[in-house]
Amino acid sequence: MDASTEQDFAAALAGALDWWRDAGVDHGYQDEPKRWIAQQSETAEPAGAAIVVAPAAAPKVTVATDRTGWPTELGQFAGWWLQVPSLDHTPERRVPPRGPVDAAVMVLVEQPEAEDTERLLSGPEGKLLDAMLTAMGIAPDAAYVASVLPRHTPMADWASVSADGMAEVAAHHIGLAAPQRLIAFGSNILPLLGHDPANNADYSPVFNHENLSIPLLPAMSLTALLATPRRKAAFWRGWLEWTGTKD
Repeated sequence: MDASTEQDFAAALAGALDWWRDAGVDHGYQDEPKRWIAQQSETAEPAGAAIVVAPAAAPKVTVATDRTGWPTELGQFAGWWLQVPSLDHTPERRVPPRGPVDAAVMVLVEQPEAEDTERLLSGPEGKLLDAMLTAMGIAPDAAYVASVLPRHTPMADWASVSADGMAEVAAHHIGLAAPQRLIAFGSNILPLLGHDPANNADYSPVFNHENLSIPLLPAMSLTALLATPRRKAAFWRGWLEWTGTKD
């Protein structure tokens, strides 16, 4: 390359650089992106950050954890049932039991009906129960009627119900009512009363609690009896056999 050509090339290069500089481009660039700031690991702690240790979970408080304040007679039970916080997180939906102490029959159901507000079993199940009690020769208001759960609870977790201490509450409740006979409507009740319905060898038709021994008749839920008439007939035969009466 002669001197004249070199001067022409230098002039052209200088002109090109001046053009890009006037356009605001005064640094070299690459087509591929470059990470200028290294990202921190998602699990890495910032430098100097304090390490926060979560406090240990407090022991779960259930209704059976502390029996201080449990009612000692049946007349105190309804008020306690409606108010004590550890029984249920929705006190305004609770329904109290009803009936006299030492009743000829105590009826225990799993939970109130959806329609219940002030009276337990005020819907179709209650109408069926009243008809059954009448056929048994027992005035409906002469029976003691109670539920394991204080409010209507669809899809109740019965394993949690037992773990939360409601089995102890049910046993205490029956002991205070001290009925002559006990009918448990609903398959989820027997395990709470210390019976395994899947093991006939362990089943005894008696509820034992402290100094009480109460004849116990397990039955399908009132909902199931309403759904299938022949189940009503089966329950009636069981009642007659249990009481030693004739149809």
